[in-house]
Amino acid sequence: MGPAALTPQAYLRFLRRLRAVRRFAPRPIPQQVLDDVIETGRWTGSSKNSQPWELVVVRDRERLRALAMLGRFAGHLAGAAAGIVLVMESPATAFDAGRLAQQLMLAAWAHGVGSCIASIFPEENEARAKALLGVPDARWVRTAISLGYPADAAARRVSSTPETARVLPAVGRKPLERFVSWERYGQRAP
Repeated sequence: MGPAALTPQAYLRFLRRLRAVRRFAPRPIPQQVLDDVIETGRWTGSSKNSQPWELVVVRDRERLRALAMLGRFAGHLAGAAAGIVLVMESPATAFDAGRLAQQLMLAAWAHGVGSCIASIFPEENEARAKALLGVPDARWVRTAISLGYPADAAARRVSSTPETARVLPAVGRKPLERFVSWERYGQRAP
């Protein structure tokens, strides 16, 4: 199903409903769904169409648990059905990594699969991730994406754990007039 199959309103509604999911049901993701997510990611735009990425798909429970220990907010990888680690050419491709991550997450969401970004840091943890996955030292590994079907309806909402409550902003979105300027910074809509 593509934009031609959806009305603009339905497509925009789909985009606005993407949520980070950190708790997953113990249900495997079919290979066909993973293949579709990856194929959609392959079509992500990049600077000069350089496609400066490779992906490592992880389904092994022990490897997911090990990755979950490599970033302060990576714990959700431990319960995921799969993880996708973005292997980038260099730190200069960070913008493209963000574009790729969002595309993979939207493709998963189209299949009802939830996801959440995990940051792998600091540098010592990046080195551990590279060793765990056999990634060459010259590559840049800072982002992994957990994938899985949401554990329940509440899994689509912000977790109320003390850790996430302390660092995540309130649920909802800023009103447009708080972050959009027209023609010049600080100039509000006509």
